[in-house]
Amino acid sequence: MSLSDLPSHVLRPAAGDPQGTLALFHGRGADEHDLLPLVDMLDPDRRLVGVTARAPLQLPPGGAHWYIVRRVGYPDPETFRTTFDLVESWLEALVEETGVPLERTILGGFSQGAVMSYALGLGADRPRPAAVLALSGFIPEVPGFELGLESRLELPVAIGHGAYDPVIPVEFGRAAREQLERAGLEITYRESPMAHTIDPRYIEELRAEWLPAALARVSESSER
Repeated sequence: MSLSDLPSHVLRPAAGDPQGTLALFHGRGADEHDLLPLVDMLDPDRRLVGVTARAPLQLPPGGAHWYIVRRVGYPDPETFRTTFDLVESWLEALVEETGVPLERTILGGFSQGAVMSYALGLGADRPRPAAVLALSGFIPEVPGFELGLESRLELPVAIGHGAYDPVIPVEFGRAAREQLERAGLEITYRESPMAHTIDPRYIEELRAEWLPAALARVSESSER
């Protein structure tokens, strides 16, 4: 299966030999172009391959969706599992096309895209990524889906959430931080005085410190 057989996406090549990949997943009702500016905000020097994917479901009130929402925190099992399997295949094809392994890939997203980033980055039997970036999302609870946190010790995870988020309440971000800290992951956490949106100041902090540190850690591990 080739990359073209899987979800629509936009790929921004690195300026030279890539140090890694930054794969971003949009929120409910958007598309693959929505988070494309975030690629350049996080990686203005184009050290990474940047890629944004489109969710496979077309649902009311419009746009692309990763799964059906029946209750916040608990994705619809059937659509979540189908999408999860599809995006797993998409990531495997992305590795084949770019030559950048998943252990050098940062998985990130906003809202539903953050949920998918948690699932793909922390799911049991999934390969360990370089880092996870979750903006205004939650760790999904789905029958049959389990986390593999025992193999994620010290994995860098950046969590950002609006303190006044009416869509996915900030308690979900706090719960994710607590759960992952207890499991020994390395959490960078920010609550911003805003609603369901992305704080550009937090993105700048991640660009300057968190992202380079995550890639440096992967490089050190591969040299041992």
